[in-house]
Amino acid sequence: MIRILFTFDPAARLDLFRTFPSIRSFFRQRRNMAYLRTFGDIAFTVLILLGLFGPQDPDSNISLFLSWGVWWTGVVLSWFFVGKLWCGVCPFLGIGRLLQRLGLSLNLDPPHALRRYFLHIAVLLFAAIIWTESVTDLKHQPLGTALLLLTILAGATAMGVLFKGQAWCRYVCPLGKIIGAGATMSMIELRATPDLCRTCRETACKKGREGMRGCPVYLGAHNVRNSLDCLLCGRCVLLCDHRSPRLLLRHPFVELIAVKGRDLTCTFIIPFLAGSQWARFIAEGQWAQLLLPDHVIPFPLAFSLLLVFCFGIFLAVVAAGNRLLGIKPSSLPIHCSPMIPILTPLAFSGELVYRLEYFLSEIGNFPVVAANQFALPLDRFAFAFSESALELLSLFILALGGAGSFYVTRLFQHKRLKEMSRDGSFLPVQGLAASICIGYVLLIL
Repeated sequence: MIRILFTFDPAARLDLFRTFPSIRSFFRQRRNMAYLRTFGDIAFTVLILLGLFGPQDPDSNISLFLSWGVWWTGVVLSWFFVGKLWCGVCPFLGIGRLLQRLGLSLNLDPPHALRRYFLHIAVLLFAAIIWTESVTDLKHQPLGTALLLLTILAGATAMGVLFKGQAWCRYVCPLGKIIGAGATMSMIELRATPDLCRTCRETACKKGREGMRGCPVYLGAHNVRNSLDCLLCGRCVLLCDHRSPRLLLRHPFVELIAVKGRDLTCTFIIPFLAGSQWARFIAEGQWAQLLLPDHVIPFPLAFSLLLVFCFGIFLAVVAAGNRLLGIKPSSLPIHCSPMIPILTPLAFSGELVYRLEYFLSEIGNFPVVAANQFALPLDRFAFAFSESALELLSLFILALGGAGSFYVTRLFQHKRLKEMSRDGSFLPVQGLAASICIGYVLLIL
């Protein structure tokens, strides 16, 4: 396991189902996933109720810390360790699944327009979430946070009523697309065994069988080629009689190198994710008064312009990297750029820094908030992290992300991807990545 994780070998894999049979047994016992989904449904119901009917004073409502601190930070961390497993137990699909089981769904196939423009819709929805979170200061608004969760729940439920399976997850869920992009760095992947799938005529993993539904995102194990869409729900493990699905341990950067930036999803998601981080760091830091003076321009408009501008910066970085690598605009599809895998570790670490900052700043105050809300003697357990400790941790995480970006660059250089960079040099690209890392540091400090 250590050799696989720390020595880059594109072919090295460890079948966790074979090494640890209890993991396969866990997925085959569907009640285990049902328990996890039920726990998530109950937890999110409680969060929404606390936000709607609990105290609206942020110092007296624990739903804020549980939503923005525990949940979202945990989701970001899960990208690296378990890929899209969160999507497999996501509570937003609960009502939609129930209505489908009761036969209250139209069970339509997703239309062509949805399958064609899904990425544009997902990016716009994610932009709306980021904009709302920052402009309305949702991390201090219990009612606003509850309404945001209800809005996502309503969207997922409406898609469940209209279309078969989980069209919301496959096509338009903004959180799912972000998690999918992060899952390209995951240590695990679910893949089929090609030799076993060639002899299969049923494709039950995709279509299902009598009394058992198929893949909720219309894939099936035999169609999984990357970690962008597979939910790791384990349904194919139960449906396949050939024991084809495998849960594999891999080097975290194997997929980034293999894909070479050809995923259209990551092409838009990664630059926007990184750009939104810069916009949020500026808006919430000491740069805000200098760059976003309230007396000159309203903050909602200023943040909108800042969000677009920072997104443009990273699109320009991708274009500049392509030029440095000798990639001509007409020689490859627009969504084929090795700069996307190079930026992915930095984008991941930047989001983790942003979410951890809130988590660590508020965790020490959580006993006081719980004491205020439930009149319990918990305030004596309060504590606080020093600002210097938070900055050191943030710099350490960014250093890991920067090292990951440089490592991916070196891997590209080592493989001598002549078809993508015939005359280009990776040294200027390393300098470009270093500039982005320095930009993160300046914004955080």
